[in-house]
Amino acid sequence: MDQTMLVGGTIVLLRARDSGLETLLIRRPDRGSFPGAWVFPGGVVEEIDVVEGESEHDTAARAAARECAEEVGLRPAGLHTISCWVPPIEAPKRVRTWFFLAETEDDTLRPAAGEVLDAVWLSPSAALAGHAKGEMLLFPPTWVTLDALVPHESFAHAVAATPVPDLYATHLIGDGVFAWGGDAAHPEGGAGHHRLETASLPWTYRRDPVTR
Repeated sequence: MDQTMLVGGTIVLLRARDSGLETLLIRRPDRGSFPGAWVFPGGVVEEIDVVEGESEHDTAARAAARECAEEVGLRPAGLHTISCWVPPIEAPKRVRTWFFLAETEDDTLRPAAGEVLDAVWLSPSAALAGHAKGEMLLFPPTWVTLDALVPHESFAHAVAATPVPDLYATHLIGDGVFAWGGDAAHPEGGAGHHRLETASLPWTYRRDPVTR
């Protein structure tokens, strides 16, 4: 991996309800990274997160937990790695970001003023429906992660579904099409589809079983 790229960590925080799993989404201010978007808590690695001799993955996990505590007042433990996202070369700020699942029973939120405009617990399907209607702004990593969570009934089920973290090395093709490994149009090669088509709502995700 590119050692010069910034590294970040993101927490996909889950809570159990009688109706199913809900995840925490926060809305960013209309400035900085992901302006106005609904995202999972997280941020870029800072010096305080770095421990000599540890892996990038472990450093990103520490950064993710710290950022979650700073942004919404919850410090998760027992993190499970689900993915690593590498932005396309066209991105104005490139941050290689590790995504971690975590479960919480303490769901009392204390949003950080100036950093978090709003925070909500939603089922993954409700968040995707809000995006499809144009009511919630999502970026591809958040959208794809929510889509993957839809079938799961519990935190344990979601963890079991990702025994090995997925790598999403993003490549832009055509108008609003994001491609990842396994897609025939991706530089890594492939014979099928692994892409998100975002030119219009609702977005369409195509991932052939062979690419999993």
